[in-house]
Amino acid sequence: MTAQWIVEQGDPERLKDFLKEKGISRRIIGRTKFHGGTFLVNGHEVRVREPLEPGDNVQLNLPVEEPNPNLAATDEPLDILFEDDHYLIINKPVGLISVPSPAHRGDTVASRVKHYYLANDYRHKVVHIVTRLDRYTSGVMLVAKNTLAHSMMGQLLDERKLVKVYEAIVEGHLGEMKGMIDAPIARSPHSIIERMVGPDGKPSLTEYEKLGQLEGELSHVRLLLHTGRTHQIRVHMSHLGHPLVGDDLYGGSLDVMNRQALHCSEYRFDHPFTGERITVSAPLPQDMQEIVDRKME
Repeated sequence: MTAQWIVEQGDPERLKDFLKEKGISRRIIGRTKFHGGTFLVNGHEVRVREPLEPGDNVQLNLPVEEPNPNLAATDEPLDILFEDDHYLIINKPVGLISVPSPAHRGDTVASRVKHYYLANDYRHKVVHIVTRLDRYTSGVMLVAKNTLAHSMMGQLLDERKLVKVYEAIVEGHLGEMKGMIDAPIARSPHSIIERMVGPDGKPSLTEYEKLGQLEGELSHVRLLLHTGRTHQIRVHMSHLGHPLVGDDLYGGSLDVMNRQALHCSEYRFDHPFTGERITVSAPLPQDMQEIVDRKME
């Protein structure tokens, strides 16, 4: 993978400092330097202390990333929503685990992506999962195609510039059409999995909008995360008195669905390499769509 820039007036005068200003981490600079990558200025290979002048063309060529031998490759379908030289964005189905765990080494999003890379003979074959979803949550997931793309998207996540929109079906009819849930989330003292609202938790902010009232005293809700805590939507909606349908961990009933009714429906971000505004969306899975279709008049 190659990234390139034109040096402008006021940019740092040495290559190493220039790359850091462009968001290239010390780790990536070191990996490029010692593992077969190259730095070019105006087409000539140089060292990182090379002096620069306005108008110079700078190129960073990453070393090849060989596949992880410990990750399985499974020949199962990927629902691809977006792909370019830097990123692969998919629609994760319900029930599929994002990454392997000690208890599950088989079919995962990561193993499907590895097979896809191998089948297409991509230059870089390491799978960089940038965002994850719970096993029973469906929707948009983002994978970086190389370590630099991963690092750049990680910066967007840290700066809250990757907008993630969710849809959920919750119990009860919300009284307000729109609202903001500002409640800190902490680990539950009774479980390694469960989270809870508590004064000692981390600041957590979820914005919601009611999209419609549904039969059976249910509501269709759109949610926007302003922080990224574990189980944030599930905890916050339960705290509000409207747990997700099927989310028995946080008080939801299993009468309508046997998994939490949560779907990541949209990503919005400015592409770190092109600056283009990217919007990617995924339709509701069938089980949620069937419930949403039963709107009240």
